[in-house]
Amino acid sequence: MSSEPQLIAPTSDQEPPAVRPGGEPAANETLEDYTLRFAPRSYRRWTPMVVATTALGGIAYLADFSIGAGIGLTHGTGNALAAIAVAAAVIFVTGFPLAYYGARYNIDLDLITRGSGFGYYGSVLTSVIFASFTFIFFALEGSIMAQGLKLGFGLPLWAGYLVSTLMVIPLVIYGMKALSKLQVWTTPVWLLLMAGPLAYLIVTDPGTVDRWLAYAGTDGDGGVNTASVLLGAGVCLSLIAQIGEQIDYLRFMPPKTRANRRAWWTAVVMAGPGWVVLGALKQAMGVFLAVYILSEVGPVAATEPIQQFRGAFDAMMPSWLVVPLAVVLVVISQIKINVTNAYSGSLAWTNSVTRVSKHYPGRMVFVLVNLAFALILMEADMFSFLNSILGFYSNCAIAWVVTVATDIMVNKYLLKLSPHAPEFRRGMLYAVNPVGVVSFVVASGLSIALYFHALGDTLQPYSPVAAALIAFVLTPLMAVATQGRYYLRRADDGIDEPPLDAEGNPSATTYPCHVCRQEFERPDLAACLTHGAVVCSLCLSTDKLGDHVLPAGPVAARSGAAGAGGTTGAGPAG
Repeated sequence: MSSEPQLIAPTSDQEPPAVRPGGEPAANETLEDYTLRFAPRSYRRWTPMVVATTALGGIAYLADFSIGAGIGLTHGTGNALAAIAVAAAVIFVTGFPLAYYGARYNIDLDLITRGSGFGYYGSVLTSVIFASFTFIFFALEGSIMAQGLKLGFGLPLWAGYLVSTLMVIPLVIYGMKALSKLQVWTTPVWLLLMAGPLAYLIVTDPGTVDRWLAYAGTDGDGGVNTASVLLGAGVCLSLIAQIGEQIDYLRFMPPKTRANRRAWWTAVVMAGPGWVVLGALKQAMGVFLAVYILSEVGPVAATEPIQQFRGAFDAMMPSWLVVPLAVVLVVISQIKINVTNAYSGSLAWTNSVTRVSKHYPGRMVFVLVNLAFALILMEADMFSFLNSILGFYSNCAIAWVVTVATDIMVNKYLLKLSPHAPEFRRGMLYAVNPVGVVSFVVASGLSIALYFHALGDTLQPYSPVAAALIAFVLTPLMAVATQGRYYLRRADDGIDEPPLDAEGNPSATTYPCHVCRQEFERPDLAACLTHGAVVCSLCLSTDKLGDHVLPAGPVAARSGAAGAGGTTGAGPAG
């Protein structure tokens, strides 16, 4: 038998062979929402603007108001606004290449990470970090909703936490199909309730703007200083991983064509890195509202969005309507974001566990797992130490996102040491790629040491800057040092047809997977040398015997060509 698979041509009508040992059938992809794989063209029926609206609906969270308020009340408005602007710029620049790759190649951030410096198993580390992001922010939003339910209905906080957790389960089950409808229909109401009170206050009482801008903070002297700006930016940068949730929607973008090119790019920029524009505005609004109600409710309650909007609504409408509207805003916001947190978290956990255990438990299991973690955090009153949690977490998130973004921008496009098109299939990748793993571990480790004052109090505020700079510098250095040899374990996946069509979009040609007997589109499949057929990426992931995994093979010389990269080299199998 040859050591290389024979090239397999598309024959979607052929009878698939019997199921072989070592594989595990795939689940119902309509419910599973293509959790671990490429999202096929046959499923991506939404227009670019519907996808963008759905993705932007996921940033309806009110945590921005709390984050902005916490920074502003501590460091003053000037430092808070500068911190928000710095963080937004970093998030936009790093989010753009990730959003483009997710929308162009229809894969989520974990699959992008695998082929952008981390390797097949190396990206498990970042999947866990992203899953942590989703339940931390689920807990934060659930806490905000519980505060609203307590104010509006007198419900104890512990019961409010439980309600906010359980109510999202029915909405998350059906994935993108249900979430797209929810986000599109609720967004206008949410925008009106959020922006209306602020506009009213500014128009009817311009003095509120002057008081907001003049606020010096409890730790500030009214001026702008570097340490305060960087400390605030570190908290804001904890949201850098939000791009992963945006990509969980952007992967369902339709193919980019000449006809839809303008709408496609508008949707990708707006719903990809563009989410941070609205996020930064909400953080600034949080500072404004906190300063507005500070004298009435005190510094602790001023960071609670329910109190902020109660104060704003109180200035513009009858008292009997104030609390109900504030509660409605909080509930709508919590539902919009926490269905996204639960959904994205389920994808991340499933990705990690399936690769490590080679068993696919299904996305629904991890919806419940993620919600359980979030509920524990809420019951532990994480809202009271929010900034400490986010400041620590941001170091890991920054190191990860900057590493992947740098690999795409520098290693793929400038140095051409990383394969241009993303690869995610088992057998095609090395188990671990030191380019991304080493860069991430060093950047996050040193920045966390700085954050905990290990190198002195003076350097502590610079931990987020250190995370970004170390990741940005070390990622290309590692690629040069390794000459890109650990990106691809092999370049040829054994299928004759190219994975991309003439316009650079993933091919829509289908093949039958001989393990699960379902049809999948070309980018999701690889040849199986053992059985002379093709196998889908999920069945490859769950192959406990390695029966369907292609052997290591020659890797084409590095070039800008899609799917080519690295050099010939031996290493551990994926």
